[in-house]
Amino acid sequence: MATGRVDPERRERIIAAALDLIAEEGVAGTSHRKVAARAGVPLGSMTYHFQGMDELLREAFTSFSATMVALFDSRLGAAGSADEAREAVADLIHHLSGGDERQLVLTHELYTLAARQPAFRELTREWMRSSRRALERHFDPSTARQLDALVEGLSMHRALDTEPHDRALTVDAIARITAAGRQAAS
Repeated sequence: MATGRVDPERRERIIAAALDLIAEEGVAGTSHRKVAARAGVPLGSMTYHFQGMDELLREAFTSFSATMVALFDSRLGAAGSADEAREAVADLIHHLSGGDERQLVLTHELYTLAARQPAFRELTREWMRSSRRALERHFDPSTARQLDALVEGLSMHRALDTEPHDRALTVDAIARITAAGRQAAS
């Protein structure tokens, strides 16, 4: 067993600690010092692993978006038909808005950062492209784009509304969008 200063999981712990802090205090409340303390690493190791706060934030949000893309892929990848894909989209919307406040806050912190900084905007674009690719396994590109926007919008509305809508509204919206896609394909 190795002893001493070898810590192969340190970088991942730092990224996880950064995401936890962003979820709790926002990007503005996240600092190298706080991340180091949360990760249980010396402050000096922050500059060893990351050139600065922007790099740490990019790595953290890249990790978070990869998790979200994997969620899309797993939910939609299991669908064997368009009807199953519609059901998977409804499940995804209700999963995303079902109470994981950390996920909601991280998504909105990334969107806010992306609205201000082009490097983060590209990260969100890649996330959207990946989400649409998962949807395009079952739907044409225009329908996939509309469904992706629906997933984002309804998830946000359901999570933030004091009385979230029920599944019937979600299913109806998905049916309307995908019906328009079927008509365009005819």
